Amino acid sequence: MFPQDVVVLGPQRHRPTVANTIASRAASLGLDLPRARYAVVTAGWEEREGEDAELRAHLCAAGGEMTNLALFRRAEDAFRRDPELLGGLLRHHGRMKRLQELYRLRLGHALDAARALLVRGQGGADGDLLASEQAEAIADVRRIDATHLGRLREQRDASLAELRPHEREAVAPHRAEIERVIETSDVVCVAGGHVQILLNRLRLFGLVDLIGERPVFAWSAGAMALSDRLVVFHDSPPQGPGNAEVLEAGVGLFHGLVPLPHARHRLRLEDPVRVALFARRFGPAVCAVLDEGTRVDWDGNAWSAGPGTRRLTAAGTLEEISA
Repeated sequence: MFPQDVVVLGPQRHRPTVANTIASRAASLGLDLPRARYAVVTAGWEEREGEDAELRAHLCAAGGEMTNLALFRRAEDAFRRDPELLGGLLRHHGRMKRLQELYRLRLGHALDAARALLVRGQGGADGDLLASEQAEAIADVRRIDATHLGRLREQRDASLAELRPHEREAVAPHRAEIERVIETSDVVCVAGGHVQILLNRLRLFGLVDLIGERPVFAWSAGAMALSDRLVVFHDSPPQGPGNAEVLEAGVGLFHGLVPLPHARHRLRLEDPVRVALFARRFGPAVCAVLDEGTRVDWDGNAWSAGPGTRRLTAAGTLEEISA
């Protein structure tokens, strides 16, 4: 059973807000802050996973205890003890990478056509004819995304069925320890970092199945990995065309939201064509602009947001998120 309470936050590095956010929800969640116990995932930090003193001090400023689940370290230990598991995962990741390359070829042409039609529409010519062509071009992009996501899921399911990581001797004891920590925790927090590394570790240990109904607070790459589809984006990267891509199926803790951490640095939010295309491509999901100080809450029924938290719209603008 998934948690009813999920809170997605903006980046925490320079302006941490997770502790205050938890405190604001303490009464509704039944938390006694001086005695609260936090299970934390920092696997996206990779080798820096254990450098969590700042996060610990922030979370536990009002008391309580924090336990780092150490998923990155545990995975490295499992790989050393089980080379067969590591080899199988490397083969799986190689197949996924090749799928991504093929998808990228189809996607680029489809996005170019959709953008060109949206740009033409800014001139006001062709009216209904153009609107129909624009809609069909965006539908083409959505079909490419959906087909790719389906293939990624097929590959993932086949790999999990072949390797059965949760049953392996190198993984099972770690998973049992993780489960014991979570069972004695009140809140689960998932930090950011390298999103693919984080997602792989979450999946290796089946973390989502262990959380139960405990509230979850996630930010940056942590929020992305917990979603139902992992969308990576950068409108102006050092190399490449700057096309947003469906990189993976997330662990599916929530749906209906595309988290966009660091959006003001990675997206051309002043460009109505790019904003509109992004919103129409991934709609009806809420494409949430998650910069510092923002938050979006799931209560089991609907998304709501803190003041000033915005979404991309099909009109090419930004608007505050309402329920």
